[in-house]
Amino acid sequence: MLTKRQEQLLKIIVEDYIKMVKPVSSKAICDILNCSSATVRNEMSELEELGLLEKTHISSGRVPSEQGYRYYVDNLMKPKELSGEDVLKLQKIFQNNSLALDNYIVKSMEIISEMTNLTAVVLGKSSKENCVEKIEVIPLNDNNLIAILVTDKGHVEHRQVTINEKVSIDDIKQTVDLINKMIIGTPIDEVSEKLEFEVKPVIARYVKQHEVLYNAFYNAFCDFTNSPNVVMKGTKNILMQPEFDNTDKIREILSKFEDKTLVNKIEEEDSGINIYIGSETDFDDDVTIIKTKYNLQGEEGTIALIGPKRLEYDRVISLLDYIKKNFER
Repeated sequence: MLTKRQEQLLKIIVEDYIKMVKPVSSKAICDILNCSSATVRNEMSELEELGLLEKTHISSGRVPSEQGYRYYVDNLMKPKELSGEDVLKLQKIFQNNSLALDNYIVKSMEIISEMTNLTAVVLGKSSKENCVEKIEVIPLNDNNLIAILVTDKGHVEHRQVTINEKVSIDDIKQTVDLINKMIIGTPIDEVSEKLEFEVKPVIARYVKQHEVLYNAFYNAFCDFTNSPNVVMKGTKNILMQPEFDNTDKIREILSKFEDKTLVNKIEEEDSGINIYIGSETDFDDDVTIIKTKYNLQGEEGTIALIGPKRLEYDRVISLLDYIKKNFER
């Protein structure tokens, strides 16, 4: 159990290090605590023995350890009141009635990523919980088009479809019309099977170049179904942090961001806002992940922010809480 002065000292060191990214010396703390340098050094040594502080090298001041950050988050930190500027930036998203549900989520996290210089991750629920509402096609040229899929939850996906033979616009339109009539209301993960056994025979009867068109759309739907619903914003933000200034660490972090199966582990099971520091993350020992579940008009998923262990916990928690509450309204 820490004394009141030790808790005050730890709080000062954590918050000063978060701002300055420099080891904190006893001299910098004496005036704040109104005690001698020797007293501060003794208290710092005791906190170091308890595993809450550590030295970067022999002559340096102290920096928080992973355990020190955890004690700070659990016992000393209070959520920070958001500034009017922060609230205004986010309200611009929530007051934009032209956005689809997915865009509310992604745009909100994109803004938070810019505000905090952290990496934002949005994990939607699996495709089986989305049913097809409509399919649209936008021709690009003779061989390429964009297929757009919209679900009943407001989820929008698009893929470029390449057709290796020249086909008529009428055949493309008729194929899309038939698909729309037959698969509306079908769960995404059942679409491929329905296309193969129900839609394919019908297209064969009505569309001249049915085989090439069917194969193109079938492949696009398989891609919709199998791709993880993961959106990342500000991936490079984390690499701008002083903690990740060596090439090996940058390469390691980037490879983890590119591994979608690893990113999917970020999905949150608990309610509330949860903080995982260093080794607690199952992602990387040098990062912190702050995440929460969201529910936006029945669309559920996880939103998370990833950064160094040295981040503004009080502000990030307040931002995620603000987003979560606005979604639920």
